[in-house]
Amino acid sequence: MSEIVLPNDTNNLGNLRGGKILHWMDICAAISAQRHSGRVCVTASVDNVQFKAPIRQGEVVMIESRLNRAFRTSMEIEIEVWAENPVAGTLRMSNRAYYTFVAIDGEGTPQPVPQLKPETEEEQERYEAAARRREFRLLLSGRLKGADAARLSSLIHEFSTDES
Repeated sequence: MSEIVLPNDTNNLGNLRGGKILHWMDICAAISAQRHSGRVCVTASVDNVQFKAPIRQGEVVMIESRLNRAFRTSMEIEIEVWAENPVAGTLRMSNRAYYTFVAIDGEGTPQPVPQLKPETEEEQERYEAAARRREFRLLLSGRLKGADAARLSSLIHEFSTDES
């Protein structure tokens, strides 16, 4: 998905407003979630939003979405944002975030989504990392007890033994 940054999209410094880029990122993620599930999808959470570099008026914003994992009714979508200066011909990474979407029916009831089968090593790594992030989100929200966070426990154990 591509957009051009117009004067109405910027703050007093001439940079793209954070709310505007989050809006565009949400739209891009929703398209991916709906394409995968074949259903209407709603945003459930937005995690780890990183603002790495400002995007200036007149630059072209390119937003890429990638489905990392599908759970029972939810999906994790990774978003990367690139800023292109069309005059200089330069491209730089600007933002990254993880969006969680839930597929719903006409009454707003969560519905099952097709599973995702990772094929490459990179897809497998993103698939496993998505499960850890989901566990962390559930832990923070109080919907999962620490003792039940097996993926996080093994990761913490792995890091603590590496330090020894």
